[in-house]
Amino acid sequence: QVQLVESGGGLVQPGGSLRLSCATSGFTFSDYTMNWYRQTPGNQRELVASITSPGNTNYADSVKGRFTVSRDNAKNMVYLQMNSLKPEDTAVYYCHFRIYRNYWGQGTQVTVSS
Repeated sequence: QVQLVESGGGLVQPGGSLRLSCATSGFTFSDYTMNWYRQTPGNQRELVASITSPGNTNYADSVKGRFTVSRDNAKNMVYLQMNSLKPEDTAVYYCHFRIYRNYWGQGTQVTVSS
């Protein structure tokens, strides 16, 4: 049974940092590209960052230079380090991967506000 469990969200002031974690199980983690998406009310989920099996990364233009995605294949974990956070980064952040269908975690709320 595939499981994705995000953690690490919270309330942070503008300019602050958070590190999101996604614990995974039920599949061969090291074989798959892992993604972080985010969603605000009334909007579609937006791809924020991706990391391939060997560790190649890709970012949305809005987060380049501020966010860093990483993975630990030994621990079946994927991370999103978020620095220089802005109010517009406020969203629910989801861990995701796809094999025949999309798999999502339950999401973790990130709120950037003073």
